[in-house]
Amino acid sequence: MNVIISVKPKYVTAILAGKKEYEYRKSIFKRPVNKIYVYASSPQKKIVGYFFYDYFIQGTPEYIWKHTSAVSGISESEFFDYYKRKEVAFALKIGRFYPFAVFPDPFALSTNFCAPQSYRYFEKDIANE
Repeated sequence: MNVIISVKPKYVTAILAGKKEYEYRKSIFKRPVNKIYVYASSPQKKIVGYFFYDYFIQGTPEYIWKHTSAVSGISESEFFDYYKRKEVAFALKIGRFYPFAVFPDPFALSTNFCAPQSYRYFEKDIANE
């Protein structure tokens, strides 16, 4: 099983530059996941690539920030704004990122495609099509 996650374009840029080694989430996958496809949100609105995650860390936002901030690719204020009123945070360790040379049209993959708020399971293997 694969998933698609939405990521703001500025964070996609940070991932590509190697400055963002963790992707932060408020919830984690319930099923085993192979590839994590990255959908760059507005204004790009395209699937830009994928990665395999090495592992995830779970803890309070304070714990996660303490252990990941040096390679977070995000400011402290943005991080804590994202986790405002949350007791649990997740940080996915981004493995090697595989950018697409040609961006697949998400609407061609699924006629009812909509950008996921957190993540969406996706059975297709876009990278091998």
